[in-house]
Parts: sequence; C-alpha cells; structure tokens
Amino acid sequence: MSDPVTLNVGGKLYTTSLATLTSFPDSMLGAMFSGKMPTKRDSQGNCFIDRDGKVFRYILNFLRTSHLDLPEDFQEMGLLRREADFYQVQPLIEALQEKEVELSKAEKNAMLNITLNQRVQTVHFTVREAPQIYSLSSSSMEVFNANIFSTSCLFLKLLGSKLFYCSNGNLSSITSQLQDPNHLTLDWVANVEGLPEEEYTKQNLKRLWVVPANKQINSFQVFVEEVLKIALSDGFCIDSSHPHALDFMNNKIIRLIRYR
Repeated sequence: MSDPVTLNVGGKLYTTSLATLTSFPDSMLGAMFSGKMPTKRDSQGNCFIDRDGKVFRYILNFLRTSHLDLPEDFQEMGLLRREADFYQVQPLIEALQEKEVELSKAEKNAMLNITLNQRVQTVHFTVREAPQIYSLSSSSMEVFNANIFSTSCLFLKLLGSKLFYCSNGNLSSITSQLQDPNHLTLDWVANVEGLPEEEYTKQNLKRLWVVPANKQINSFQVFVEEVLKIALSDGFCIDSSHPHALDFMNNKIIRLIRYR
C-alpha cells in the first residue's frame, strides 16, 4: 500500500492512495500524480484541484473499483459528465454514456399529470400622481397555480428549461425550483393593469414567461397551449381515458402519456 494522499477538491478533502490516483495512467489524474504534470498545494500542503468537490467522490470511487456507483435519485449527471471529461478518465466517460442510455430507455414510457387552480386576488398599491402626491389604488389580479407531476425526470428538466419567472425585472429559469425530480409547483400572476413595475417586486408577485417564444403567460389557456407544445414534441399524447373531457376543456386537469 502506498502512503495516503490528501486532496483538496474545491474545498472538500479526500484521502486516498497514490496507486488509486494513478490507476488510469492516461487520465489527467494519472499524469498529475505520476509527476508528468505539476500539482498545486493549499495552505495546509494538500494537493489542490479547483473543481467541484461534491461529485469528485464518484470519480474517486470509480478509480478505486472501476465501477460506476450512483444513488437512484442522482440528479447531477451533467455535472459528473463534465468532471469526468475534465479528468479524462476514459473508462468512466464510457460508463457514464452507458448509464445515460440506460436512464433514457427507462424513461421512454412516461406519464405527465398537471392540476391547475386559479383565483382572483385584490392587490393594493400606491400611485404617484405628482412629485409629492400619492394615491392608494387597488385592482383585481389573476393568480395561477400549476402542480406538475411526471414519471420522467428528464421531461421536467426540459419543461423547466423553457419556463422562466420574471422577478426584479429579470428572467430566471424555474429549473432551480425542482426540489423533487418528479414534481414541480408553479405560482404566478397575470399582468395587472396600472400596477407599477416596482410593486411586482415589492409584493413578491412573479410572472411567467416561456422561451424561446419569449411570450408572457397571462392565462391558463396560453399555459396549456405552451405545455402541450413542449410535451407533444417530446413524444407525449393526450390520455383519452382521463381526465373527463369537461375537466380538460376547463383547464383543470391535464394528463398525457408517452409510449415508446
């Protein structure tokens, strides 16, 4: 057994052996720890690599066992693929490609269920009529809620990449809202006539946009149309057995299925 080596990868410390780090000589790690490439040190004398420290555990375990072990709910495949490409561990790159093909096949048959709710809310705000003259005003606004469930994690990521919240004058992808890989909840409001732009920020009122159409979603009809476009392009079709036709036409429930 070679002496232990401590690595600082993006702030996370790992201890392993020189034999493990050089187990794939043609990789970047193999070159670094065989003396072919210079290594950096942190203030404690540990070898420092300025890369993502969280996913490095999977790379290190692959160096130890030549086997890719990932948890069932692993959600950072793209990040791990980029890190494997950086370290140039070719067998790991190939194992990740096989894993992604396996996941893709598992997700070919999928179900998508969307439940929609809508209510009217009164919003109060001040209107500046003159330099030092303000008046209190109020208006009714449409508030929308969509609960989305899909057995396909990949489709929810696709949907999240197309929908954006407008907040503080900026668009931000709703992908960050995906706390559960199979479930997504959206809450947004339609434009309110006469409501100053700063009031949306002050009252935490988020609007919803779809890209690349660059269209604001001010009604459930538009929301349903845009979601259907995305889902149908991904191979989904409307489930003829559920929901009831009236529920679908009234934009209360949408269920789509995909068979491949």
